[in-house]
Amino acid sequence: MAKTKTAYFCRECGNETARWQGQCPGCHEWNTLVEEPTAPRKSKGSAAGSSARASGAGISAPVRLRDVEGAERPRWATGLAEFDFVLGGGIVPGSVVLVGGEPGIGKSTILLQVAGRLEGAQRSTLYVSGEESAHQVKLRADRLDEAASSVTLLAETDLDGILIRAAELNPAVLLIDSIQTVYTPELEGAPGNVGQVRECAARLQRFAKQTGTAVFLVGHVTKGGGIAGPKTLEHIVDTVLYFESAGGLDNRVLRATKNRFGGVDEIGVFRMTAAGLSPVGNPSELFLGERSDAVPGSAVVATMEGTRPLLVEVQALAAKAAYGAPQRVSTGIDQKRLALLLAVLEKRAGLHFGQLDVFLNVVGGLRLTETATDAAVAVALASSVFDRPVPSDTVVIGELGLGGELRPVGQIERRLTEAARMGFRAAYLSPRAVPQSVPPGIRAIPVEDVRTLVDRIFAA
Repeated sequence: MAKTKTAYFCRECGNETARWQGQCPGCHEWNTLVEEPTAPRKSKGSAAGSSARASGAGISAPVRLRDVEGAERPRWATGLAEFDFVLGGGIVPGSVVLVGGEPGIGKSTILLQVAGRLEGAQRSTLYVSGEESAHQVKLRADRLDEAASSVTLLAETDLDGILIRAAELNPAVLLIDSIQTVYTPELEGAPGNVGQVRECAARLQRFAKQTGTAVFLVGHVTKGGGIAGPKTLEHIVDTVLYFESAGGLDNRVLRATKNRFGGVDEIGVFRMTAAGLSPVGNPSELFLGERSDAVPGSAVVATMEGTRPLLVEVQALAAKAAYGAPQRVSTGIDQKRLALLLAVLEKRAGLHFGQLDVFLNVVGGLRLTETATDAAVAVALASSVFDRPVPSDTVVIGELGLGGELRPVGQIERRLTEAARMGFRAAYLSPRAVPQSVPPGIRAIPVEDVRTLVDRIFAA
């Protein structure tokens, strides 16, 4: 029996090497190479086939862009407003969308809801389940508000069988749950390994582009939070959506980390219910719904998630350290950014945290990455140190420099408009960020640096 040839593949970038190395030569990550069987090489064929290839038969011809015919096809709306918003306005025919997230967060549920709504709009779907039986999928469908009984279900993991059935039914949308369970007999190795995932995704992408069928792939995540399989899986697809959730909360945030047909970092907010995922039309109201006005250590920031302004509450607690080394705990904001802001407050505003434990939390489980939240974090920390609440109608917007200066941020008009709509009457921001036309109902208060900001808010 011939010995199976193997090679080493990188889990991060998909790079192939003949022998194991501690560091991947492609992406330079450590301990990411795994040994897997290589794909069998196809025979070169007969002389007739070789001569046909040499003559150019069956090969696409180059064409100038001005000679390409065809109009832009309209998107397909799913009826789930938040889902369509994250996609950029709906499903693009022939696109490939990867949906990732932790187990039990709602990936299968939302795709089944999307399939049910598309069937109601007279667009055929094929839902392929590789993890659950038809009975299990029907039990989930019976719990949903959407009528998903007309969705065509296929319980199959063989990619060849899936593509044959898809070609016969010609659905508008093909949903694969999940890509880690699908395999092709042409490759050796278990489903879910690097080679299988990459090859199956590539073949599904070709099917989508050739037929115009939109393909949705469910992807599991690793311990580090990335989608399992090679990083090339995310490069193959057109759109990558991540489900995020805070432990113990019903809120779900669907974030677009890649989108060839829409904005990146757009988010859609859902609430998990017994009848499925319900879109939240006003996320700012959701994140501020349980806010208390008279509690020190709380500040509100107007942040931007893609093109959407959101008002989010930031909570801080500074308490005397019970042990020798003070703690620095941050949830929702990068811990290194917190350390930087503590140093700026100590050096430029005269607040001392050397003997204090510091805890920071973004309410609602949202993860904030833009620097426009710096000023709100600083105000929340100062509020906790002084044990005095921030006025309930105040919002703080701006980036802090290492010199303590308050720097301007982009799209300030949209942030102020959202704050005024939610009932806020005062906004502290950089003098260079004050717009020429301030939205009615809110007052823009310019401040130069963090010391002035703290003094203005907490003046006796």
